Amino acid sequence: MKQMSILTDVTMCIGCEECVNACKKTNNTGDDKPWRWQRKIDDLSANRWTTIISRPQKHYVRKQCRHCLEPACASVCPVGAMHKTPEGPVVYNSKICMGCRYCMMACPYGIPRYTWAESVPYVRKCIMCYDKIMSGELKEPACVTACPTKATIYGNRDDLLALAHQRIGEKPNLYINKVFGEHEVGGTSVLYVSDVDLDFLGWKKEMDKEPLPLRTWAYLNKVPAVFFGVGALMYGVYWVIDRRMQLQAEAAGETTPPANESTSDTETGKDNPEAKK
Repeated sequence: MKQMSILTDVTMCIGCEECVNACKKTNNTGDDKPWRWQRKIDDLSANRWTTIISRPQKHYVRKQCRHCLEPACASVCPVGAMHKTPEGPVVYNSKICMGCRYCMMACPYGIPRYTWAESVPYVRKCIMCYDKIMSGELKEPACVTACPTKATIYGNRDDLLALAHQRIGEKPNLYINKVFGEHEVGGTSVLYVSDVDLDFLGWKKEMDKEPLPLRTWAYLNKVPAVFFGVGALMYGVYWVIDRRMQLQAEAAGETTPPANESTSDTETGKDNPEAKK
């Protein structure tokens, strides 16, 4: 099945945050709730699933979930609350989430957020308006529709990749010769072309092309053996310690005279003349 994707052209973003407002309204995420030490909210949160980060020289860069082709967050979720859809988006099912937050630790881009202030907290992140597109309510993500400069567009991943390379080829002096998200950690469904480096978004130069789940399963496959191995080792240590304690108790019992033998001869009357009468 074709992977639906988003392409963001950093050179066309004007930082208006119309995408942010559309996302919040469409998904009913509520108002931003800054912490006391924050003067400005420019990062993702449980209420802000997409955001605009200001960079030097009036560069504005949109930040959101990358919707990896082989997501690490989904691979570590023990109950399948975070999962990859056939159409491309990585979505979340709060009804079966157990709150372990493994997805937050596994994400190479640090995307998922947690509703710490709620009595029953959940994980929150962009789902690319998947539910509303599948129901026919929307034709594309709300953020894409709201963008006044078309800095963000929606379509098939292969088509967007071709368009991204076309733009780079037509203006090689403007763009960095790279489509961010094409190969990193197996590729993503959210792509970028830019005239500035996007390493601050997590696109590290040393980032491997190998999907992270391959490494995840390499470790998780060892969990059963390690679990039972450690259990057997602990039982063995317990048995040795318990056996030594039993031997020590038996040895102590042999060296301690019985209570009736500890009574003195005087008390038993063996050398007491009066006791012999």
